[in-house]
Formats: sequence, structure tokens, C-alpha cells
Amino acid sequence: MRITLEYGRSGLQVELPDERVVRTLAYKNAPPLKDPIGQLTQALLHPSHSPSLLDVARGRRTACIAICDITRPVPNALILRQVLRTLDDAGIARKDIVILVATGLHRPSTTDELLEMVGEEILRDYRIENHDGRNLEEHTSLGDSPRGTPIWIDSRYLDADLKITVGLIEPHFMAGYSGGRKLICPGLAAWETIRYWHSPAFLEHPLADTGILTGNPVHEENSWIARQAGCDFIVNVVIDAQRRPLKFVAGDMDAAFLEGVEFVRHVVVDTVPEPVDIVVTSSAGYPLDTTFYQAVKGMNAALPIIKDGGVIVLAASMGQGIGSPEFADLFQRYANLDSFTKDILGKPCHTLDQWQLEKLAAVRRKASVKVVTDGLPRDVVNRLFVEHAESVEEAVAEAIRERGPDATIAVIPKGPYVVARVA
Repeated sequence: MRITLEYGRSGLQVELPDERVVRTLAYKNAPPLKDPIGQLTQALLHPSHSPSLLDVARGRRTACIAICDITRPVPNALILRQVLRTLDDAGIARKDIVILVATGLHRPSTTDELLEMVGEEILRDYRIENHDGRNLEEHTSLGDSPRGTPIWIDSRYLDADLKITVGLIEPHFMAGYSGGRKLICPGLAAWETIRYWHSPAFLEHPLADTGILTGNPVHEENSWIARQAGCDFIVNVVIDAQRRPLKFVAGDMDAAFLEGVEFVRHVVVDTVPEPVDIVVTSSAGYPLDTTFYQAVKGMNAALPIIKDGGVIVLAASMGQGIGSPEFADLFQRYANLDSFTKDILGKPCHTLDQWQLEKLAAVRRKASVKVVTDGLPRDVVNRLFVEHAESVEEAVAEAIRERGPDATIAVIPKGPYVVARVA
């Protein structure tokens, strides 16, 4: 059977043995909005547990709008045009509005990326700045959380009279779902905060996983931190497999987010009847598969349905390499994942991005991983505690030889954007 995996900007067609494929997991059918601008307008006029955005904005002098960076396919231009028009109607001058890219600890957005994210008109007419989580001087302390996390949030956001966040609700492999509170923590948080929030004390909890909110300490902690920072209004979107808007939610940070999550759950969860020997998956294509760091999310998406000792075959473009220098250095520093795990347990993060290697270690405790990519050479991939494969077909054939002629296969073409479960 021929299947197209999300890969880079154009996808990757692969041939898989029909008789071995149990199921292809995908989004459930949900019609895209026929009038997304009209639906967004209605969401701003009639939000969840909040006055309209116009009413919230009236009387405010300054505004900060937090948006995602290029790693999230948010239709920012569409949303921002409506939001900025409303702020203009409320009397907030353009010079008093800052659009703040909530990078967390990601690198700053380039001009070309900003153009792709917000469009030429907004880039030209508004002040757009990158959050820098490594520069503590640009942050303000809000004390410590009840769990002991020191809270440092971007001062530009805290100092604004009107605080708005714009994001995407999708499955997230630590926080359950993205969106809502995540624009603030980790999006606008400093390293001093993120190193605690992303520490093993949170990530090793069994409920710190995809699609889980109740009892998930990662979700509970960044929700608490976001409430301390404050948020006057959120605008979140749910998109389909073609990245077309399915639903807009707006208003109160918690209520609107949970409304969006309930909708997402009915769209993104798919099942197999029992665990399988082999999962063929992706890292959801551009912009999420540009680095090995991001590709770990695709591997993690396969965990709920893979048998112990199974094989995950992952295709990701990785055109921007391994990831941050700090993340890449971890593979030089540790000879194996056991020594890495032993070194990090019981303390805050000591290295930027170590949490992603921690997630990779969790994957490798259960399954082997074969990686197909044209972004990194074989010798580099083989140093990342995974195994390089020239093609998906080659990787699957080898996995069948390893697991036996009766090996079963599940396919997740969109990787981490689908919540895979055993029925």
C-alpha cells in the first residue's frame, strides 16, 4: 500500500506491505470552517467566560500580543489582522502595541520566518520582537510557585496594560495539549523557570504525557505560572491535516483553552485494537521536522501503541540539523542513555534542551528507532542513540526481519499531531 508521510514541505510517499498494516491512524473527519474570518470575528465578539475583546481592550494604553514561533503552524496573519483591527477600534495606538514571539528557549525568529508567520503588512506596520529566555535582565521575578519553581516572565509582557496570547491547540507530549497557558510558560519564561518546569521532577511523572491534563504536573504547573503572570484574552485555533482552521476559541485563558481541548480530543485521537510490532511515523512535516530535537516528538507519539521491544520507523527532514548546540553536545558528553538518565535525576535541568534527550531515553527504553532523513548523514544519525536507514521501505523490511514474519504495523502519517491509543 502507498502512504504519504508528512515530511518537509512536500511529504514522502512510501510503499508498505498491505498484509502487515493493521491501521493507519489519522484525524477524524471534521469540516474546515467555510468562513474562518467570520467565525474568528464571532469568537472575538462572543468569547468564553469573558467580555468581547473590544470591551476588554477599551481604556488600555499599551498591549502585548504573544505569538508562537515558526515551529507551530498557527495562521497568525489571519488572527492578528482581526485582533489588531479590534485594538485599533479600542483606541490603542500601533506604536503602543508589541507583538512578542514566544520562543521559550528556541532561537530567535529570522526576518524571513517573521514574514512567513505574520505577513508583509503586519511585519511592516507593527513592532515585532523575539523573547530571549537566556537574558534574565529582560524578565521580572514573580516569586516561586508552590512546587518551588522560580517564576521569571518577560517584562515586556508583564508591563503591558493588555495581555493577549495567540496560539494553536494540538497534542503535546509533555503538557498534554499545547495552547492556552503554554504561550506564557514556557513561551515567555526565562531559563531559570524552564529548567525547573522541564526537570525530571515533572517529566518523569507517568501523567506528563500526550493528551493528558488531569493530574499532569507539567500542565498544572505552567497553568499556575500563567495565572500569576496574567492573561486578559487568548485566541487559539484548531487546524486540520491540511492546516485549515477547524475552530477558533477565545476569551478566558482557562475556559477557552479547555473548550478547544474538548474539540481537539474528538478530532485527533485514533486507535489500534492492540499494540503493534512496528510503528511507521513522522514528525508532522515542516515546520516541526526541521531538527532532530523536534523529531523526538514523532517518536514519542508512537509509544502508546508499540509493543515492548518493538521498532519505530521515523521519517523527518531535519534540514536544520540536530538542534541547539547544547542539545547536540549532550550526544558527545554521554556514551549511552543510561548514564545520561542517572546523571539528571533528582535535580533541575543543568543543560538547555536536556528534556528532549530525556524523552528520547523514554522511547528507547521501550523500542528501537530507525530514522530516515535527508537532513543528516548516516554517521551523525547513528551517534544520536538511534539507527539510520536509507528509506522507510528498507527500515520496515529490516524491522520485519527483527520482529518476525507475523509482525504487525501501524502508520501515523502526521506523527505527534495524532494521539495514538490502544482501543
